[in-house]
Amino acid sequence: MSSLKILVINLMHIGDLLLVTPVLRTLRTNYPQAHIALLADAKLSDLVKYNQNIDELIAIDKKGYHNKLGNYIHFIAEIRQRRFNLVINLHANERASFIAAFSGAGRIIGYSSWGLGKMFQYCIKNRKAVKHQIHSHFDVLKEGLGITRIDDRGIEMWLDEAAEKSADEIWSQSFPPNPSSSCPSRLRGSNQSDNSNPPVIGLNIGASWPTKRWLKEYYAELADRLLEKNLGVAYFGGPMDEELVQQTIALMRHKDHPLLRIFTGRLTLLELAALLKKCAVFVTNDSGPMHIAVAMDVPLVTMFGASPVPGFYPYNNKSILIKTPAECHPCGVHTCEHLKCMKQIPVDIVLQHTLKLLERYGNQVGHVPRDPGQYQCQIIEL
Repeated sequence: MSSLKILVINLMHIGDLLLVTPVLRTLRTNYPQAHIALLADAKLSDLVKYNQNIDELIAIDKKGYHNKLGNYIHFIAEIRQRRFNLVINLHANERASFIAAFSGAGRIIGYSSWGLGKMFQYCIKNRKAVKHQIHSHFDVLKEGLGITRIDDRGIEMWLDEAAEKSADEIWSQSFPPNPSSSCPSRLRGSNQSDNSNPPVIGLNIGASWPTKRWLKEYYAELADRLLEKNLGVAYFGGPMDEELVQQTIALMRHKDHPLLRIFTGRLTLLELAALLKKCAVFVTNDSGPMHIAVAMDVPLVTMFGASPVPGFYPYNNKSILIKTPAECHPCGVHTCEHLKCMKQIPVDIVLQHTLKLLERYGNQVGHVPRDPGQYQCQIIEL
């Protein structure tokens, strides 16, 4: 089987790309001698560049260079020249489906946009509305290839030494050892000394859709109440979240607290992952950083609004998902006038479950063990 060449395609966002990693491991387990390549968005390459289950990462600049028709067509021609035997498309939009359909592969399976599936040997509808996205991906392998041995070790992401070192420096500068810290030792991370700062709670208040975002007023209140308990608070997120974070901090009572830090828009994806490992608990919307935290085995609390819970819940047993009681959940729309789903998730509940996870895992910061096969989070139905 050493001549087998497999191309897996996923051109979607941070979380979507990480949800492909169990597929990569399963392919490696079933085809140990195959050449496995992953085609992904160039700007997200940090997420998978060190993945130990692939031989090659092919990057496409889908919003830049390859967004021009001529360059895009040339890119497909280059893929055809690679003579892949098997192409697995795990992104059902036109761009990815077109690449798969015209890849020249002997066998093409997976999801497809309308019409292009006729060129696939096996086409399946994405079942993310009724089961976890990872399990839908496994269905592609089971039904399209007859694979029966699923090697599911959860979401995986590897870091390089440079990212770890950079994160150590950023963290030590942001939260230098404080001999006067009054944090109880039972809440300290196992990698913290007795005179270190209190545990830090990470906050990710952004998301790709406004309907996935818990209210900024609620996040501001949560941050204040955490700081009042002498816990550190660190805001994360990408450059697109900087304005939202500033608006949120402006609403806080303790915006000048010495244990408040802002990392929003200042980190690479690798640095983000390495810094999340240093948080005792992560509070987040359904977003890319949520899935990065899962890959780093960071306990988290997440609030779900427009997103379907079955398809995208945090894929581990260390997380708590708080589900909205709104009758319109999950709507899947990008904008909403009333945002009932998020307004009905109170700060008290989120704080309660954040402290619950802190009590359970606060002495294992950076070293929370993964339970193989245990990937169902706790779901709180209000």
